[in-house]
Parts: sequence; C-alpha cells; structure tokens
Amino acid sequence: TQQDETGAYLIDRDPTYFGPILNYLRHGKLIINKELAEEGVLEEAEFYNIASLVRLVKERIRDNENRTSQGPVKHVYRVLQCQEEELTQMVSTMSDGWKFEQLISIGSSYNYGNEDQAEFLCVVSRELNNSTNGIVKEPSEKAKVRHLFRL
Repeated sequence: TQQDETGAYLIDRDPTYFGPILNYLRHGKLIINKELAEEGVLEEAEFYNIASLVRLVKERIRDNENRTSQGPVKHVYRVLQCQEEELTQMVSTMSDGWKFEQLISIGSSYNYGNEDQAEFLCVVSRELNNSTNGIVKEPSEKAKVRHLFRL
C-alpha cells in the first residue's frame, strides 16, 4: 500500500465489501446484505487478515451451500378425524416430527346414545428430510399407525 505525505495509507479496495468488515470490527457480528456476495466479503477479510472473520464467512458459505444442495423443504400434511375426548390425547402423543397445524370443527354428525359427540378434523404436518442420496425418509411404523387412526 502507498502512504501519503501525512502518513495516511491508501488502500485501493472495493468499498462495497468493506461495510461488513467495518461492522464486524465495530460490533463483532457478521452482517451481510442479501445482495452482497459472501465470497467478496471473504476476499476482503482475507486481505485484511482478520482470521476470526474469515472463519465466520467460510462457515456461512458452507452452511448456505449445504442448504441449497438439500433442495427445497417439503412437507407432508395429514388430516385426522377425531372426537372431542380423543383430541387431547391425539395432539399430545404426536411424535416423529409431526406438528399441529389446524383444528376444524365438523359438528356432531354421529349420535352415541343420547349424547352428541363433537367431531373435529385435525391437520398435522411433518417436514420431509431428504437424505444425501435423494431418498425421502418415511416416518416409523409407530408414527404411521398412531397418525393414521380414524382416517
């Protein structure tokens, strides 16, 4: 780098990528705008020899590559029919990544003796995890049995 007559150094680098460097030095956090290439920030971190920032940027790049290689997240939805007294047990026993989404009352279409039983549709979802070889992992048999009752 060149030094002028006042002792200041001229650093001829892209100011666009210097913003995240400066913010990291100020706050200790890596903040990169979405429109900014992480590889450009990495180049600047390496130029300024900021080892901790180099590690953070490389880690973020690696995480983003892993996320994009897995493809989009896919969900499976199931609709379960249950009576009012079964509802609490059904929701509390959901396992294997199933998540409650919505409860829909469908009234009391069945008469059991003299009492009407409230009926519900319970919508649950589960994120599908893609393995590295592209095969989608299915829920365990226990989960299939538990979540397919009353369909």
